[in-house]
Amino acid sequence: MFSNAEIGIDLGTANVLIYAKSKGIVLNEPAVVAIDIDSKEVIAVGTEAKEMIGKTPKNIVPIRPLKDGVIADFDVTTQLLKAFMKKVSKKVGMSLRKPVVVVCTPTGSTEVERRAIHNAIASSGVKSVHIIEEPVAAAIGADLPVEEPIANVVVDIGGGTSEVGIISFGGVVSSTSIRIGGDRFDEEIIQSIRKKYNVLIGERTAEQVKMEIGYAHPNHTEENMEVRGRDLVTGLPKTITITSTEIYAALKESLEQILDAIKATLENCPPELSGDIVDRGVVLTGGGSLLHGMQEWLSNELLVPVNLAPNPSEAVAIGTGRAVGMISKLQKSAK
Repeated sequence: MFSNAEIGIDLGTANVLIYAKSKGIVLNEPAVVAIDIDSKEVIAVGTEAKEMIGKTPKNIVPIRPLKDGVIADFDVTTQLLKAFMKKVSKKVGMSLRKPVVVVCTPTGSTEVERRAIHNAIASSGVKSVHIIEEPVAAAIGADLPVEEPIANVVVDIGGGTSEVGIISFGGVVSSTSIRIGGDRFDEEIIQSIRKKYNVLIGERTAEQVKMEIGYAHPNHTEENMEVRGRDLVTGLPKTITITSTEIYAALKESLEQILDAIKATLENCPPELSGDIVDRGVVLTGGGSLLHGMQEWLSNELLVPVNLAPNPSEAVAIGTGRAVGMISKLQKSAK
């Protein structure tokens, strides 16, 4: 008869991805909601709302309800999820009546933060909610043999957090979660340009700069890019030319903190699993891992092979979707 739909949700700080069984990724949209603060009405969600950032009248405010991988505004997150569930139902062409949902949380999240994620999803009309840890979801999505007794090292650099996890036998052996990710990179770029040129640029411009000329490796061919912003002295629009070397300098500190988190996780690894890491290396997932030169730089620093997952941005969502069938095994190992 009618079986319940099974879906996986990657509730990211920057993007929400929804994976439906047999359909793959059915939704990948920014985690942004535009709200009319006078009537408390939701004007737009997802891509449409992101387009509005920095361009709206005073009464319409684009809100990002997730901060550092956890819920910052519960009511807005619930509205966002309901709107996305509706979109998915239309897209999949079937009613998502009471689906079984698997969602992931950062390993460093508290019981209260997990409960908030559980409740936000439960209130959007689902049958049951299972929570798994983000590195486990990333490893499953990156096609790693998580159920086997070998070390799978995953580094997931998302929008709000970077998660490092060593997974063996379906559970997390050692992990570190730091609240540094793509959003922090954007913030560093904004501050750096403000300091050096006295020009203020917006979030979306900073993101564009990061994608085009952001480098994790100090040795790269220098590239230039024209950027438009507001001159803080005259208040007028201004165009400046920035180089990839300047952007590397802006990102350097955050990148080193991610490297320290990886080293700290590897230091806590049982010696039996350390041998596997030398052979199998580290797998990168998350949108932040697409920063130019990230793979090469980490490989030089860690002295082990570093590989990029087949689909880094979607790995966590794919992993949560696939985890539905393995949930009893995964939850046993998590307890």
